[in-house]
Amino acid sequence: MRNIDVNRLIDEARFNRFHWRVLFWCALIIIFDGYDLVIYGVVLPVLMQQWGLTPLQAGAMGSYALFGMMFGALFFGPLSDRIGRKKAITLCIILFSGFTVLNGFARNPTEFGICRFLAGLGIGGVMPNVVALMNEYAPKKIRSTLVAIMFSGYSVGGMLSAGLGMLLIPRFGWEAVFFVAGIPLLLLPLIMFFLPESVGFMIRQGRTAEAVRILKRVEPAFQVQPDDEIELQMPAIKATGAPVLQLFREGRALRTLSLWVAFFCCLLMVYALSSWLPKMMASAGYGLGSSLSFLLVLNFGAIFGAIGGGWLGDRLNLPRVLVVFFAIAALSIGLLGFKTPTPVLYGLIALAGATTIGSQILLYACTAQFYGLAIRSTGLGWASGIGRNGAIVGPLLGGALVGMSLPLQVSFVVFAVPGLVAAIAMTLFCVHQQVSGATAGEVLA
Repeated sequence: MRNIDVNRLIDEARFNRFHWRVLFWCALIIIFDGYDLVIYGVVLPVLMQQWGLTPLQAGAMGSYALFGMMFGALFFGPLSDRIGRKKAITLCIILFSGFTVLNGFARNPTEFGICRFLAGLGIGGVMPNVVALMNEYAPKKIRSTLVAIMFSGYSVGGMLSAGLGMLLIPRFGWEAVFFVAGIPLLLLPLIMFFLPESVGFMIRQGRTAEAVRILKRVEPAFQVQPDDEIELQMPAIKATGAPVLQLFREGRALRTLSLWVAFFCCLLMVYALSSWLPKMMASAGYGLGSSLSFLLVLNFGAIFGAIGGGWLGDRLNLPRVLVVFFAIAALSIGLLGFKTPTPVLYGLIALAGATTIGSQILLYACTAQFYGLAIRSTGLGWASGIGRNGAIVGPLLGGALVGMSLPLQVSFVVFAVPGLVAAIAMTLFCVHQQVSGATAGEVLA
């Protein structure tokens, strides 16, 4: 009988057409996800005027989707370990695309909020599953880079949302940008056909023949003889207690908590900026077009931050890269409220996008690499779910600050504080990693 170490086979595989295909479809899903998520910040100034919303009401309405994202991440992350990543991703696409389209038909804040909450279930649920799938199939030497490239689709979606908002809202009204979100539903049959199932899930389900066919595509040099008796082996986690408890066993407790704090703070900054940057800049005297261009630059910077951070993470140490990114995020956000020349302001916003949205992307890659395959979706789901609490607080905090009519300098300094907290949390992660060393199933460089 020949024993095959699946992790090693995938880790050492050469990047080929199969990896390109997984990267393409996962990135496309994240683009749609990012579009649906950022869209609220794009239409917020118009909705506040049309529906007569106060800043606090607008912040609360923006948090409905984020509540949904929190529950979606906590539910669909562990669920995919039971039903498979492909089915979980399909359900999430139906939720976030379908209910975002229905948002365009909303005629009052209540209808709008309900649709945003239900769409949020899919938006939050798809992220950990797509990251886990890409992480599972990516060769080890370029894993962080591939996950970062894939997740930079989030920023591409945000840029599309802002760009289409500038184009469509003046001509067709705010509803039009929500109708565009129906495109993923049209592409769903293709996504279901081309996106592979998790090889680890197939092995646990006893679908060995299907797993072997996938592995041949991952590594074309992998050959199976008809008379071979093959046992596909994967590192296992001792299954005692609830799945979430595994995140705190075998020396993982402190680093799990550090990741949760970093996620909370990071997503607070991301969603505070995504929801309120256009409105705050409009209050500072910029027109709607200029305010939306700031959102465009924020997401444009995130692409460079994610890909550059992933490249550095593969060559240096991803948690340490995150420490530096969070420190830069705090500095750049804190400077946004001060009077600077327009080119410098755009540069600071791009830097803030690179180190907030970009750090969010790198956090997913870091978390996926920290946990073993058996608990990866659970780890990603819980880290993302905890982070969604920060995402909920962000728009509410922004609404409170705008409602208090505080100077811009004060508001942006408040937004910067979570960056320092996240930097401290990831520093603790790095220190504990050095002291304890990598445990079984951890593959952080």
